[in-house]
Formats: sequence, C-alpha cells, structure tokens
Amino acid sequence: THILVSISAALVMCLSLFLYETVGADPTRIAGHVLSGIGFLGAGTILRYRVSVLGLTTAASLWAVAGVGLATGAGFYFGATVTTVIILISLFWLNKLVDRLLLQRDWYRRLRIEMKGSFEGLEQVRRVLSSYDSEIKDFSVEKGDGGEVQLILDLRLLSPRDEEPILKEVISLAGVKRAVWKEG
Repeated sequence: THILVSISAALVMCLSLFLYETVGADPTRIAGHVLSGIGFLGAGTILRYRVSVLGLTTAASLWAVAGVGLATGAGFYFGATVTTVIILISLFWLNKLVDRLLLQRDWYRRLRIEMKGSFEGLEQVRRVLSSYDSEIKDFSVEKGDGGEVQLILDLRLLSPRDEEPILKEVISLAGVKRAVWKEG
C-alpha cells in the first residue's frame, strides 16, 4: 500500500511538472489534490474497536509516503530521502522502544470457546487467563442443544503477544472443542 501511494504520488508530481512545462499549468494544484485524496484514503483506515482506535499510524504513514512521492517526483531527492529515513525510524525503531517502555498497555480482545459438558470449564478457562494477568471484562454463556456450552469472553490482555499462548492453553483444556479470537 505504501509503495503504491508513494510511486503514484511521484508520478502525479512528474505529471504536474510536465504539464507546467508543456502548457503552463500550475504544478501545485494536482499535488494539493493528491494530499487531500490521501487524507480521505487515510480516514478509511481508521477503525474504532471497543475502547481502542486502530489505523492511525497507517493513515499517517500513508499521508507521509504520499509526501515522499511528491518530493521524489519534483526532484527534491534530499528531502525525500531524509523523510523516508525518519519515517522508517518512527515506524520500526520507535515502536520497539515504546513497547519496552509501555509494558502495561492494555489490549482488548474477544475469545469464543466451544466446549462439551458443563459450566465447570469456565473455572479452568479463568485459571488460564489469570496466569497471563488477563481480566474478563464481560462474558456470555450459551447452552447448545447437544449439551455443549459456548463461552464468549471480552478480555483485557497485557500484550498482544499473549494471544497465541492463551489460545493454545485453552484449546488443550479437557472438553474444549474449539477456541478462536473474534472481532467485536
């Protein structure tokens, strides 16, 4: 996505300069519309999930690479290079630094578990979740026709890295037929 946005913005800037040289058109008009359009595209990447907002970094980085593409298309290679380096540092190195500094950031997820038998399995699931310092924020229990139980748990996790180990442990519990992370 980022490569497509950047290369397309470079093409549009080259087109703007070409039109300026051939017919005298204002080269800033098309570039201005590119940035407005990227803002609209970026807004489409922003999602609200429960108490979290997702996609802000994607939207901002799309807008940034559009600027890099415009600068490259205009021949401002120094500015495009410096900006690219700063973008890469921000997206990769700073993310790792923030992950280390903010160990207590909360992640909210929904876990759906299908199990045989009775409601005693809920206590086993609760023990697994507490071993990862996860908190059940809300839950619902539905009893099926064949004596099966479906648990839907809204959880607060300390890290998204806990998702896979939690899922493996829950699936290994006696009576659990299926467990999956679900959206909203």
